[in-house]
Amino acid sequence: MAKDTRPEIAIIGGGQLGLMIAEEAHNLGARVAVLDPSADAPAFAAADRHVVGQYDDIKALEKLCDGCDVVTYEFENVPGEVLRHIESRYNIKQGVQPLFDSQDRLREKANARIHGLKTPGFIPVPALDFMTPEDGGESIPGNPEYPVPMTADDAASLDRRERLHQIKEAVRVLGMPCVLKTRTMGYDGHGQYVIREEKDLEPASDLLAVPCILEKFVDFDYEASVVMVSDGEKTIHFPIGRNIHTDGILDLCVVPAPGLSDGLAENVAGKKIAAACEAFMKSCGYKGILAIELFIKGDDFYFNEMAPRPHNSGHYTIEGCSASQYRELCHFLLGMPLEDPLLLAPTVMKNILGKDLDAAKEIVAESLEGAGPGVSVSDPDDVDNAFCGQAGPGVFVHLYGKIQSRPKRKMGHITFTPMTLSDFNVKWADRFV
Repeated sequence: MAKDTRPEIAIIGGGQLGLMIAEEAHNLGARVAVLDPSADAPAFAAADRHVVGQYDDIKALEKLCDGCDVVTYEFENVPGEVLRHIESRYNIKQGVQPLFDSQDRLREKANARIHGLKTPGFIPVPALDFMTPEDGGESIPGNPEYPVPMTADDAASLDRRERLHQIKEAVRVLGMPCVLKTRTMGYDGHGQYVIREEKDLEPASDLLAVPCILEKFVDFDYEASVVMVSDGEKTIHFPIGRNIHTDGILDLCVVPAPGLSDGLAENVAGKKIAAACEAFMKSCGYKGILAIELFIKGDDFYFNEMAPRPHNSGHYTIEGCSASQYRELCHFLLGMPLEDPLLLAPTVMKNILGKDLDAAKEIVAESLEGAGPGVSVSDPDDVDNAFCGQAGPGVFVHLYGKIQSRPKRKMGHITFTPMTLSDFNVKWADRFV
């Protein structure tokens, strides 16, 4: 039997991002190995081999990476010390620094400022500067710009009175409205509390059992994201998406972004944002893929957070662009030249959460009724949770194959192209109410 000489990509994380990386890797002639703690991880369906293991299991990670040409990740919260060990033995081409920087919101925000991006005002909390006088601290912060943060152990030891004092002092420095966020492990609105008035202080203080960051609230006009890929020499970015969230979870991504575009191209404001994000990536020395989420307020824009992996808002690139975020990432991983992605038409991407799954299946079933020999789907219940395909002209459905559905769990997405936001609201929005 001839030896398989195809390059192999190891992916740490087996969710929908890993699934779509794997599919594109296969399109480019590569093999894929995937690690995930869940035995029914979506990406396993597209993997040539897989490993069931925890993200901090060194032996499982070594089993994944042994024999692979390159390693990537689709999940931010892999322990940094574990990745450092893996990096010392295997080819993590992106490096682990962008992952490390993105794992802590305090480090992430400070890094953004250092490398030229404006952020909302922020301070760490709980902080040593905010200790009560009877605990040996100062009632007035010694350094309002950047108090000394407490360790995780110190934060865990605070009682309710101390936590309330901490949040009151931090809010006094930063002012209201503001947003308290856990420094690690937060996503899709989890681990956050908006503080608008005094009555919000006590419930918000419950978060302070772990290290947090308090950020000045930005009364933004809208949110946007820039997805980039760099090989260290060339950096490309995809058309900027305008993001619409519901309950802290991305609902729609609209491209070209209204307010940042002129036809299919970026306007002056859009070009300014893209240039600033590319300059940030270059200044940091990051390679691979990086997504930056932004708050847009008038002519100003503020860094919100970043992700060194394919981004939810970039799903539209599969059908909406000449090359997708997954293709460009795989080009980087496999040492292939980066392409300059072009927007093919106005596009709207709709996230399909568990609460939207029935509606998505109805759209698929309607499109396949009477489609011809071999097509038996006529009822939404017959549509598989892993369906991926076209469901009518310009309607592309991607269901991720997740077995368990929950109302706010991401189960898939639908890309509508060509489609404007106004046309989507007229033709499709009511289907997902």
